[in-house]
Amino acid sequence: NRKPLTLREDFGGTAALACDWVKQSPEHSACSVDLDPEPISYGKENHYSRLTKTEKERMEYIEGNVLSDYEMKSDIIVGFNFSYFIFKKRQQLLEYFKKVREGISDDGLFFVDIFGGEECMSPLEEETEHDGHDYFWDLDKFNAVTNEVLYYIHFRKHDDKIKYERVFTYDWRMWTIPEVREIMEEAGFSKTVVFWEGDDDDGEGDGNFYQTKLEENCESWVSYIVGLA
Repeated sequence: NRKPLTLREDFGGTAALACDWVKQSPEHSACSVDLDPEPISYGKENHYSRLTKTEKERMEYIEGNVLSDYEMKSDIIVGFNFSYFIFKKRQQLLEYFKKVREGISDDGLFFVDIFGGEECMSPLEEETEHDGHDYFWDLDKFNAVTNEVLYYIHFRKHDDKIKYERVFTYDWRMWTIPEVREIMEEAGFSKTVVFWEGDDDDGEGDGNFYQTKLEENCESWVSYIVGLA
C-alpha cells in the first residue's frame, strides 16, 4: 500500500496531468513523453509556466518516443486519450507494453483508457455545443476486417459560423478490452482489472468508474484498464 510518488505520462502532449501531479507534495515528481514539439511547447507556456520553482524542478518534458528505453522507474505510467490506438499491429502494442513494464516499479500500476460500443462501428458525426464554439466528433470510416478507423475533429466558432474541418485526425485501430488485457499480461503484468463508467439519470456517462467483470454492450462506453506490475 505504498503511496505512488512518481508518474510518467506517455503520449503526454501538453503534460497537463504531469504538471498537476507535481503540485501534490514536495515528494511528487513526473515526466511526460511525447514526439511532437508543438504540444510540448504549448504545455510549457500554459501549464509548466504556472508551476512554482520547486515544482518545475520535479517536472520534466521528454521529446521522445514511448518505445525508447528510459532509465527512470515510475510508480505509475499512464497512456491516456486512447493514444496507443496508433499501434495497429499486435506486435507493436506488445512492444510498447513491454517497454512500460520495464519502466515501472515492482509494485507500480499502468493505466490506459479505452472506448467502444455500437456507435464506433458505423460512420457518425456527433455535435456538442460549448461556450464560443461547437465541437464535432466525426467517425469517417470503419474497416470491419481490420478494426481500423478514421476519426476527425471539427470546430465551428459561434462568432463567424465558420466550420474548421479536420482540425485533428486520428488514424487508429479499435482495440478491445480482452485484447488489451491479454497483451498486457503477455508483456509481463501480473494482473489486469477493468473499471467501467457508470450512467447518470439520462443514460449518459456519469464520470464515475467501478471495477467490474461483466457488462452489456451499449451504443458507446468508456473504460479504464489497469495493469499491475
